[in-house]
Amino acid sequence: MYFSLICVMNNTCGLSYQRHGILLQPVWDYFLRRQELLLSPYLPAGLAFLSHLLLCAPFLALDVVGRHCLALNRYKISGNSETAVCMRLWFNSIIRIFWNYVICVLPATALLHRLRNPEMPALAPTCGQALWQIASCLFLFDALFYFWHVAMHRIPWLYRRVHQVHHQNPDVFALMAQDASAAELLSLQTLALSSAALVGCHPLSEVVFHLLNMWLAVEDHCGYDLPWALHRILPFFGGSPFHQLHHRRFRGNYAPYFKHWDLLFDTYLTEESS
Repeated sequence: MYFSLICVMNNTCGLSYQRHGILLQPVWDYFLRRQELLLSPYLPAGLAFLSHLLLCAPFLALDVVGRHCLALNRYKISGNSETAVCMRLWFNSIIRIFWNYVICVLPATALLHRLRNPEMPALAPTCGQALWQIASCLFLFDALFYFWHVAMHRIPWLYRRVHQVHHQNPDVFALMAQDASAAELLSLQTLALSSAALVGCHPLSEVVFHLLNMWLAVEDHCGYDLPWALHRILPFFGGSPFHQLHHRRFRGNYAPYFKHWDLLFDTYLTEESS
C-alpha cells in the first residue's frame, strides 16, 4: 500500500534464497514484477482510502442487520440511532475522509515519492523477521500515539485545532477511525511511517503493518464488543470497550491498542472509575 513511501531497507543480497524468506519470497516476487505500478505516487492514497472503507464495511453491515436481528444488539456498546441518522453520519464521515485524503494524504504521498529512493530490495524477509518488524512497529506506534494523544487533549489550542473533529460524536462507529481533521490524519500517517522507518522494516513487513494498524483502528471504533475481537483473545489489548470510554468521557485510555502506557501513567479508565 505504501510502496511509494518506502526506500530500500537492509538488502542483504549475500544470503541464500533458502535462508532468506523462502515462504515470503514468492509473494515479494509478485510485487516486484509490478513495482512500476506500485511505485505510483497516487496509488498508496487511493488504496489506503479504499482499504479503510472495506475494513469498515463488515461493521457497517452489522449496524444495518442489527435493525432486524435484535440478538446482535447484545454486542453493541455504542448508541443505536435511527437508520436515517446513521446513514447521514456515515455519508458525512466518508466525505470528510475523502476530502482529507485529497487535500492532505495524496499531496504528502506525491511529495515523499520524490524525496525518497523507490528502489526495492530483491529478497523478502523471513517469517520471523517480518513478525518481529510488524510487532515492533505496533508497539512503537502505540507509544508515539499515546504521548501525541495526551498532548492533543491537554493542550487546549491543539485540541481545538487538531483533535476536536474526531470527538464530534460521543458514540463511535467504524468510519470514525479516520474521521479526523486533515492535520490529525497527516500526523498519524507520519507516526506510522516514522515507526516503520525507525524499526527498519522491509517493505513487505511495512505494508502488513499499515494494514494491521488500519484494521485495529477500525476495530477500536467499531462500537461492538464481539466474542472474537482481539482484546478478548489478548488481554493486554484495549479494544473497542477501552476506546469507547475515551470517547464518552473525553479523557483517559489514550493509547490506541495496548493498555500498559495508560496503566503506567494512571490514565486507565474502566466503567467503574470516576
